[in-house]
Amino acid sequence: MIALKLAKLIESHSDQLSEGLVEKILTSTRTSDYRGDVSRDELERSVREIYRHISDWLLTKTESDIELRFTAIGARRATEAVSISQLLWAIAITKEHLWGFLQREALIDGPVQLFGELELLLLLDQFFDRAMYYAAVGYEEAKASATAA
Repeated sequence: MIALKLAKLIESHSDQLSEGLVEKILTSTRTSDYRGDVSRDELERSVREIYRHISDWLLTKTESDIELRFTAIGARRATEAVSISQLLWAIAITKEHLWGFLQREALIDGPVQLFGELELLLLLDQFFDRAMYYAAVGYEEAKASATAA
């Protein structure tokens, strides 16, 4: 499966990808809230874990796994005073960062490789769409709990 080969390429570069992404998040004007209470180390660990195990996230983890992970992230960002728009933008940057990496590094030799890359991009899209949704759910639940308290 070509998609798995491309996922392994991402995993083997997870440290480099994580560092680059965290730098983008911390310097973007659209994610300025991340320069507040969000720990750089925690952010980098969180991103690295996703990148390092992307094949598991895309191929073996269930929607419930994604829900658990990203509702927790959404709730944490709510308590760190990150706005919902900036949280969602950070997740969008995460996906775009991977796409840019694949465009630079994945050499497409023919239609089979192209199909494999398209398959991976579809899986990434589905994963990150669900990640955004569940992060927003966790964020809203944390805000509602804080208001009720």
